[in-house]
Amino acid sequence: MTQDSTQLVGTVFIVDDEDAVRDSLSLLMRSVGLRSQTFTDAISFLASYEPSQRGCLILDVRMPHMSGLDLQQELKRRGWNPPIIFITGHGDVPMAVEAMRAGATAFLQKPFNFDELIRRVNGALALDAEQHQRQRGREARRERYAKLTPREREIATRLCTGAANKALASEFGLSERTIETHRANILRKMAAKGVADLAQMILLLGLTDYGLPAGPDPQPTDPLYFRPR
Repeated sequence: MTQDSTQLVGTVFIVDDEDAVRDSLSLLMRSVGLRSQTFTDAISFLASYEPSQRGCLILDVRMPHMSGLDLQQELKRRGWNPPIIFITGHGDVPMAVEAMRAGATAFLQKPFNFDELIRRVNGALALDAEQHQRQRGREARRERYAKLTPREREIATRLCTGAANKALASEFGLSERTIETHRANILRKMAAKGVADLAQMILLLGLTDYGLPAGPDPQPTDPLYFRPR
């Protein structure tokens, strides 16, 4: 049995209408040092879950009142994105494809191999940690960006296009020395190593023109995606 899961942070939320399945999965998580919380249906999970909670879901597909796939869609509608591992005794290929396209990390048929499930759980918890790290990075960038003055935001955006100090001085009716001062203040406030670093921060904030940050962070498949350090 895999034992390195004790190094991972978060709760494994188990949502299944079968008592025996919930009990066995909860015992399995405990055996490898992971916290778990069980729910008999999707509705009770939604009533309890807070999006700030760290962890992942082990989710049955077929349940009364609300199916696992419906719960997945409801979570997405609310803007919540916990990693989901689907388990089912009645799965088929189209169902698995639908779940994976909607963002599930795994789709396992009952009865499943416990070692395989733990491996999938470890991967889901690692993904959750990465998502939270990106969110913390985004929040930090937002806070730093909020400290820029309106003029500094304008100049920061123009700096990211590669505009030279002389061109900016002419554009804003300022001296080159003043532009240099603004540039230094912008880099300091944003904790950027240089203009290239600043440009990546601006991109990750999802800025539109000179407006406030909007939109989600780019995903790992996007060309300029990077992992926060």
